[in-house]
Amino acid sequence: MRLNILHVVGARPNFVKIAPIKRALASTGKVRQQLVHTGQHYDRALSDDFFEDLDLAQPDLNLGVGSGPHGVQAGKLMQALEPVIERFRPSWVFTVGDVNSTLAAALVAAKLQIRVAHVEAGLRSHDWSMPEEVNRVLTDRLSDALFTTEASANENLYGEGIPENKVHFVGNVMIDTLDTLLPKAAKLQTARALGLPEGRYVLVTLHRPGNVDDSKRLAGVVGALRQIADVCEGPVVFPVHPRTGRRIRDNGIEDVLSTIHVLDPLRYLEFLSLMNTAGVVLTDSGGIQEETTVLGIPCVTLRPDTERPVTLTEGTNRLFDGDLDLLPEVVLNALQEERRPVRPHLWDGKAAQRIAAITVS
Repeated sequence: MRLNILHVVGARPNFVKIAPIKRALASTGKVRQQLVHTGQHYDRALSDDFFEDLDLAQPDLNLGVGSGPHGVQAGKLMQALEPVIERFRPSWVFTVGDVNSTLAAALVAAKLQIRVAHVEAGLRSHDWSMPEEVNRVLTDRLSDALFTTEASANENLYGEGIPENKVHFVGNVMIDTLDTLLPKAAKLQTARALGLPEGRYVLVTLHRPGNVDDSKRLAGVVGALRQIADVCEGPVVFPVHPRTGRRIRDNGIEDVLSTIHVLDPLRYLEFLSLMNTAGVVLTDSGGIQEETTVLGIPCVTLRPDTERPVTLTEGTNRLFDGDLDLLPEVVLNALQEERRPVRPHLWDGKAAQRIAAITVS
């Protein structure tokens, strides 16, 4: 008898993680799968194009929920997901990451007494001001199978009283996708196409509320980017997330970016190509901390904490939450470092295969 599995995705990192899982499960010949895109991210560069880049079939259903305040969006997500889950009656609902779609899928499935599998479980920043932290903790409490990426995640879950038989240390599916697509991304030579000096530019991504929602903080961060552009030999390259772009325009600080190489949002393969040849990455993203660790690219994370501590203890990541006037020096020092690729335990490109084997066993 085949298992029925319903995958729920809603934002770019979800697509990157679900693609290898869906392929690995299909290869077992023991499952029937459906993919639901909630439409939490609706910008084409952050959504539709990723299915093509990841060689992932278009979703069976797109709910088109869109953006909104957290409570409004979560309510809409649950309203849209409930009839879908009731109709399909899956054996498992797979939910990945830590966005609002992740929690909404887990809540609806749990109330319908459908088993929940959470991929990337157990990560903790211990910062309750982050919406993602709330989503992570609550999703884990609702889940029946918790697939973890690093040893610290297991310890977090055990400390919260999650039974050990529910927790499975499988590795990092984000790295499965990275390994699969890096050769294809490298062929794009995105840096060369943009006239950027390989190994010498600073690649920036910013989207976390803590950095972009407060006007004073955002102005300080943007001002620091301009200072970095002034002191670094190579350019500062900034593909601007739509949400961040709106905040910059709303605050009237576009002119501060005049010396920065500003780009529209990039497709996954384009961004991976650009990241692979960067001198340093300045980010507030979780997944990029992991990718830069495997690629060996120095990473400066503009946050006071990280839910991915292995990127600090073994990888190329370091946190920065100090005086923004000191950020240019931190970035400049990082630019001087040599590439040092690191593979934390089980980050071997086979995490999805382990997930599939556990699911069908």
